Amino acid sequence: MEYSFYDFLALLGSLALFLYGMKIMSEGLQKFAGDRLRSILTAMTTNRVTGVLTGMLITALIQSSSATTVMVVSFVNAGLLTLSQSIGVIMGANIGTTVTAWIISALGFKVDISAFSLPLLAIGIPLLFSQKSSRKSVGEFIFGFAFLFMGLNLLKSNAPDLSHNPDMLAFVQNYTDMGFFSVLLFVLIGTLLTMIVQASAATMAITLIMCANGWISFELGAALVLGENIGTTITANLAALTANTQARRAAMAHLMFNVFGVIWVLMLFEPFLSMVDWIISDFMNVSEADGVAVSFKLSAFHTCFNVCNVLLLIWFVHFIEKTVCKIIPQKEQEEEYRLQFITGGMLSTAELSILQARKEINLFAERIQRMFRMVRDLLHTENENDFNKLFSRIEKYENISDNMEVEIANYLTLVSEGRLSSESKVQIRGMLREVTEIESIGDSCYNLARTINRKRRGNEDFTSAQYEHIAQMFQLTDDALTQMIALVKDVHQQVDVNKSFNIETEINNYRNQLKIQNVIDVNEKKYDYQMGVHYMDIIAECEKLGDYAVNVVEAHRDVKEKKA
Repeated sequence: MEYSFYDFLALLGSLALFLYGMKIMSEGLQKFAGDRLRSILTAMTTNRVTGVLTGMLITALIQSSSATTVMVVSFVNAGLLTLSQSIGVIMGANIGTTVTAWIISALGFKVDISAFSLPLLAIGIPLLFSQKSSRKSVGEFIFGFAFLFMGLNLLKSNAPDLSHNPDMLAFVQNYTDMGFFSVLLFVLIGTLLTMIVQASAATMAITLIMCANGWISFELGAALVLGENIGTTITANLAALTANTQARRAAMAHLMFNVFGVIWVLMLFEPFLSMVDWIISDFMNVSEADGVAVSFKLSAFHTCFNVCNVLLLIWFVHFIEKTVCKIIPQKEQEEEYRLQFITGGMLSTAELSILQARKEINLFAERIQRMFRMVRDLLHTENENDFNKLFSRIEKYENISDNMEVEIANYLTLVSEGRLSSESKVQIRGMLREVTEIESIGDSCYNLARTINRKRRGNEDFTSAQYEHIAQMFQLTDDALTQMIALVKDVHQQVDVNKSFNIETEINNYRNQLKIQNVIDVNEKKYDYQMGVHYMDIIAECEKLGDYAVNVVEAHRDVKEKKA
């Protein structure tokens, strides 16, 4: 019987269904527990042990150590977790991922779970079409679970039967009897396979099937499992490529932790396998006659390896932390002209993505205030060279603020395309409005700088009274921005919103007062008409800027009230 191209496609299709099931199951659960997941993570990482337990629990739930580690890396990037806390959670994630192998071994090979798949889909469909987002998420979870085992079943039935295919069996066996070199080769294959598939659970399923069918020995299956543990760290490292230094260090810690584990297990390979053999055959009494024994052994090997590695390395968290800090040093100055929190792409849950966007908006607001303060300095810069430098820096900030608005808005639009709860949708709408208004503040700052530049090109200068009035107006505007930033940052609504409205009223009244005074002063020839125009342009622009700041406050308040 020849193994045709069609069979190969059928095998790939089965793997695709398995992976799709895993993805939907994971996403459904994350959406159902989005905010709770975040609070669990931050609350339970108080020390190393709770960190490990948290990572274990979350990974066992969402069935993907990659998702957990990517989430952890993004938390470190967003400043929610410290590096040492993240190392603990990542260690736990490694243990949590072994649960998948046990589920597949216990259910996938013994019980024909695919027989339950269709009835499960029948239960899931009404939930999937439910209006309530939490029910919808549970429906997705059930669908994912059913697809996962349908895929696993199809993988088993579409896997080529090597006993009827002597050429292929000979090809595989060429590489299986080279002693310890075979073990190293299979570690490498496991690593590459997991890097390509980006899911250790899928490679684990393939390994279990290969061993259960007797194509490869338990030793080589174990070598593949070791390779998978290295391959699974790639996802987090990819996610951290564009993140800040701390997040890159967290991903590197994951890689180091797993590579070190693989090295010491390879040194003690034979005794370690004998121990696992004893646990399954003698201690758990699983008979060899049953084809399930080898899949149980592999699952036990995977668990023992990760548990021993954690027990060994949990005492060296600070050492690992120091090592990764040496490998990835802090840059002199983190590049300030790019997004800090949302460069790593979408996060595994919409709620987490919203949290990152919120952090980015806080940063955006702070940058805009810095830009406004540059404008204040510009007014009093006498030296031509310094003036030009500062002016071009303000121009640069104007471009940055335009780019930040577009990038944050695009990111929020991307997040809103996912399946979201109605609260999250309201939140995203409010955040989009905030971003637009903050960018308008940037435009106002640039307009102010241009007015100051035009005034400088003339021969006249402001009178001391005008300078005083502008300084007073600038101070009020700066207060409005400070108040706005305090509110945007405030998650628990303890900052008084009315203060912003009071400052706005003060700015409006002051502008009106200066407008009337300006007409009188021009008539009395205290300064010429052109100077009055520049002067009133600055005052009016500050008033506009104040309006934008209040709009940000209102957008933020509306979101808070809807959430409450």
